[in-house]
Amino acid sequence: MKLSDILNSASKPLYSCEFFPPRTDKGEENLWNCLKELQAINPAYISVTYGAGGTTQDRTKGIVTRIKDETGLSPVAHLTCVGASKDELATLLADYRAAGIENILALRGDAPEGMDRFEAAAGGFSYATDLIAFLREQGDFSIACATYPEGHPESKGGVADDIRYLKMKQDNGADCAITQYFFDNETFFRFRDQCEKAGITLPIIPGIMPVGNFEQIVRFSSMCGAVIPAWLHDKMTPIQRELDAVKAMGIELAAKQCRELLEAGAPGLHIYTLNKPEATIAIHRQIKDLL
Repeated sequence: MKLSDILNSASKPLYSCEFFPPRTDKGEENLWNCLKELQAINPAYISVTYGAGGTTQDRTKGIVTRIKDETGLSPVAHLTCVGASKDELATLLADYRAAGIENILALRGDAPEGMDRFEAAAGGFSYATDLIAFLREQGDFSIACATYPEGHPESKGGVADDIRYLKMKQDNGADCAITQYFFDNETFFRFRDQCEKAGITLPIIPGIMPVGNFEQIVRFSSMCGAVIPAWLHDKMTPIQRELDAVKAMGIELAAKQCRELLEAGAPGLHIYTLNKPEATIAIHRQIKDLL
């Protein structure tokens, strides 16, 4: 089912999640076990990333196709500008059309490992805004995009730049936006209000990262520009070596965050699973009365 149709027909907020394609057959087997467990909560859609430079592109294509064919869930394939020309992207999109994949999450993408900054491939795109416009020309895809309530880490203009780019993404054909994860809901509420004033009307879906390993989240956040509030440090630092305690605390805090977002009118929640189902299912159990 198209993402645009899912959003337009929803009478309640949506609950969705993201996976990354494993690099090994064993990892892919674990992923399918995870997806089977998540079928119990029937997520509205499943997005699947791929690595820098398209390093797992074939696995991504195989996974989203299998999700569509075997699970009944609606897959969303990530697509980036990294390492691909327009012609190569057009070929990939033709493969997706032939496989019945209707949903794309369009991103600029990160610089491949070993490179200091992003560089467009020969004959390719430099910005997600251009990729979105290209996608809109290539066929009847439903297009999601990314946005950063705390500002993209490479942006010199901070949040104001992100709002300007999100408006361009909307104007070029994006149907919805999924945010980078954040821990302070007030940050999202301010961002949402500023977007509304800027004429942005597409649904902005909060991205949620349940903390399962605090050291890992600190590392991720330093790379993507997500702010870890002092209160989260205070709660997690004393227990960070006790992984079961961290996971339990992470679920409790994420469920509280999700409930507050939904009660304030968020159109849905997108859970970054890190290919583990437990937290996603546990959070759903605690907030299902709002979904």
